[in-house]
Amino acid sequence: MSFEKLGLRAELLSAVAAQGYTVPTPIQTRAIPVILEGADILAGAQTGTGKTAAFALPIVQMLSEDRLSPKKRQPRALVLVPTRELAAQVGEAMQDYGRRLSLRATVIYGGININAQIIRLNRGVDIVVATPGRLLDHANRRTLDLSRVKILVLDEADRMLDMGFIDDILEVAAFLPQKRQTLLFSATYPDSIKRLADELLNNPIRVKAARPNLAADGVTQIIYRVERLRKSELLVSLIRKGDWGQVMVFTRTRYGADKLTGQLIANDIAAAAIHSSKSQSIRTRTLADFKRGRVRVLVATDVAARGLDIGGLPQVVNYDLPDIPENYVHRIGRTGRAGETGTAVSLVCDQEQASLIAIERLLGHKIPAKSMAGFQPKNDHDPDIIAAKRALKEKAAKKQKKTIGKPVKSIKRPRKAQKPGKTL
Repeated sequence: MSFEKLGLRAELLSAVAAQGYTVPTPIQTRAIPVILEGADILAGAQTGTGKTAAFALPIVQMLSEDRLSPKKRQPRALVLVPTRELAAQVGEAMQDYGRRLSLRATVIYGGININAQIIRLNRGVDIVVATPGRLLDHANRRTLDLSRVKILVLDEADRMLDMGFIDDILEVAAFLPQKRQTLLFSATYPDSIKRLADELLNNPIRVKAARPNLAADGVTQIIYRVERLRKSELLVSLIRKGDWGQVMVFTRTRYGADKLTGQLIANDIAAAAIHSSKSQSIRTRTLADFKRGRVRVLVATDVAARGLDIGGLPQVVNYDLPDIPENYVHRIGRTGRAGETGTAVSLVCDQEQASLIAIERLLGHKIPAKSMAGFQPKNDHDPDIIAAKRALKEKAAKKQKKTIGKPVKSIKRPRKAQKPGKTL
């Protein structure tokens, strides 16, 4: 299948060719024709599978065929995303594709001056890419009119629900026309996504590019068992021995990200943290430094890292295992993108055994374990090791039982000579 056979305009084919893509990905092959037909879709796609182009290309094409007067230009497509970084990424794609067909796209998210966004909206836009909170701010201020939106996209919908955006999404939907096309993209399908689809989608066509909840085939997964207090030592050792030039490390908390960053810097490893407490300008600059190679290790939390597109990222490390198993899939999806290969390393302490079991249950297989000399924990809770130790104990117990059950030969000892008694 080629892009030409998907029914795209010459201008869009040229845009795709300029990016170096010649063959559409599975999600693009399945989703683009369905979207061009005007149907609602419920699409399952992991990060790094080309899903942004899967909805951006047909949206730009459909809007170009129904052009409004520049003086009356109002948003006709709305893309909701969970994070600022993903908004910037999707917005860039929309701007690139839209520019070729004289369409305007803009990005709206918090953390920056709202007045600059109002100015851009007043000039007229065709496509808005936004995070839910700032979008509602504009809608309630009446600085954004959503009454002509024809297409709504919920990108990474599962992540938006994890972040507590369900009420915001439903409130945004109340500003939109009831008659519209809705496209929902999600890497996983928990019950909450099914309920949201029932609420917002009209007879959707199910589009799947890969089995939900599974990691990309190009990602090699490994776990190292280690004492909790020695994780930073092990990470430093892995970076140095493996000569890792670029690695993204995930922590559970913002405090943990800052603490680990300091430990890495103390070991002469260029590192920087990115999380929601950092200003948008700092996050943008840190990401740019990481891509340029000025920063060797990017330490991030789930919220900040979701949606980051870093081409050719070779390693991802789960310094802390996530509390939500699905987040493991999102994390390791930062590597092995678009057909490339990568390695996902998880540093697992005994206290995280329950989280590991939940992740392996989600994946449907065990993650191979390796050991680093000097870092093996004293009380290793690896199920295989526990089973082996149990088997040895049972074997020893059986051997002891057999020994105890044998008849013991009586040993005749010579009688001691009795001392003469006293005569009364």
